[in-house]
Amino acid sequence: MLLLTGEYQHVVDGKSRVLISNKLRNQIDVDEHGSNFYLVLGSNGILCLYPEKYFEQIVLAVAPGSAAPDEAVAFERISFALTSKVELDAQGRLLLNERLRKRAGLKNHITLVGVRDHIELWNSENWEQYLTDHMAQYQKQMLQARQIVLQKESREH
Repeated sequence: MLLLTGEYQHVVDGKSRVLISNKLRNQIDVDEHGSNFYLVLGSNGILCLYPEKYFEQIVLAVAPGSAAPDEAVAFERISFALTSKVELDAQGRLLLNERLRKRAGLKNHITLVGVRDHIELWNSENWEQYLTDHMAQYQKQMLQARQIVLQKESREH
């Protein structure tokens, strides 16, 4: 199972490279998910890194015919056009494609966020604003999830 967690602050260097933290990379089973990544422009314009074998499973799971034909063609065309297979260099740095970086609005201070099955690349100030805007909702959902687990455990004992 893929379970990427944590937030890591980094700076994009003068050659448009960003370090992908060892703490994030070590959470990925290379045998199961591969050592390379796919860089994808995800929902809300967030740039995402998916481990290669996991992303390939996602692509194969999208059922042909699950949308109207013209929507399916547009989705496939755009999603593959805006996706790049990438390798990290020997120091664990990712070279950010300038066009994709511009589309995602990424500046020099980046926060990498582990989000279960992928890594999101955020402008650090945008990430902090997102946390501020969504913290109350998160706290409520966490409380509800804990209550469900505790109730289930009490019924089992």
